[in-house]
Amino acid sequence: MNIAVVGLGYVGVVTSACLAEKGHRVIGVDVDGERVERLNAGIPPVHEAGLDALLAKHCGNSLTATGDLGAAVRASDVSMIAVGTPTNEGRIDLAYVQAAALEIGSQLADMADYHVVVVKSTVVPGTTDSVVLYALESASGKRAGVDFGLGVNPEFLTEGRAVDDFMHPDRIVVSGVDERSSKVLEEMYSGFPDVPMIVTNNKTAELIKYTSNAWLATMISFSNEIADVASALGGVDVTDVMRGIHASRYLTSVVGDERITAEIASFLEAGCGFGGSCLPKDVRALATHGEELGREMKVLRAVLDVNAARPQEVLGLLKRHHPSLRGVRVTVLGLAFKPDTDDVRESPAVPVVEFLLEEGAEVTVHDPVASAAASRLWPKRVQASDDLGSAVGGADAVVLITRWDEYRRLAEILDEMDTPPVVVDGRRMLEPTDFERYEGIGL
Repeated sequence: MNIAVVGLGYVGVVTSACLAEKGHRVIGVDVDGERVERLNAGIPPVHEAGLDALLAKHCGNSLTATGDLGAAVRASDVSMIAVGTPTNEGRIDLAYVQAAALEIGSQLADMADYHVVVVKSTVVPGTTDSVVLYALESASGKRAGVDFGLGVNPEFLTEGRAVDDFMHPDRIVVSGVDERSSKVLEEMYSGFPDVPMIVTNNKTAELIKYTSNAWLATMISFSNEIADVASALGGVDVTDVMRGIHASRYLTSVVGDERITAEIASFLEAGCGFGGSCLPKDVRALATHGEELGREMKVLRAVLDVNAARPQEVLGLLKRHHPSLRGVRVTVLGLAFKPDTDDVRESPAVPVVEFLLEEGAEVTVHDPVASAAASRLWPKRVQASDDLGSAVGGADAVVLITRWDEYRRLAEILDEMDTPPVVVDGRRMLEPTDFERYEGIGL
């Protein structure tokens, strides 16, 4: 199948590479000329495990990139909209989606074949059947479900493992304004014969995506609220509490002699909060959308409130040892919002660093792949180090924000120091007894 993917950000480029791997001919489209050039050269625009290998294999063959959206649409059977959907004061900004739909629609005007337009971008329920449909029909002079197809295909990709998530999905959700649209999308995913296929209408597909992210965010904030109770009680470690939850039959199954804990249990762990390009934005958008429909979104608002307070919780642990942070040398470990990605969008590390700077601390940051973001976020105010030993050497305090495996070596490194710093573990990934002075969330 010939597929045009409009928007070569994180979702678009992973989707393009993986569809090419599944045997489709893909043309990626982006307004950023440099990104187009890099993709055609096989250079990944984002840090994502396995993506470089797929680009090296398919770029220039079954995967190409262009800035000419019209040519890409005319050469394709399906056009997939994968542009960004940022939020503005909690409301989703559909400007990029609408612009892409209008431009695709202008190409449909002269196309005789039944072309299917698919919304891959995360949009609030009702967007495809209203904003996107109207833009396509007004620009083409044609009717959706009669002259061209329209559907939704939400993504369920986790940054850091997005390629694996796409190639080994737990479910595929597709929808359409008519049966013909849905059938085209089912055919597009025929290379995944053993994966549950949920075929529904466009609004339902859109809500499935938002519900999925809101559910994950809710589990994280729930865990962090329990951590606050554990801290207040004293004599309780939230990791022990959560271990007791993980062992329940709802989260753990026995296969032969082996006990297997479900992956979802990782969201039931206390820490310094969620971030990234999806969870914060999508929870805000869903809460606002529900309220605009006249529904009070108490749970989702609480999820956001709990998450917003996590950076201050980390700072409070540090202040147990340094009530005044002026002149205190603090090393922050991790800038990316999660390991295995260089994405720092809405990372808990950002407000933590900003609070430290406001308090007068001298801040050094380390991240295996995202440390370069420091010069952009805090030019000349924060020192970035690529070497873990150098980053923590001379520090009065170390604050761990991102669960990179490299940080498991921290105890070994600090043991060589005459005066080891206090360690504030924002992810509870370290063993407390390995350090002279240790503070952890929920301990």
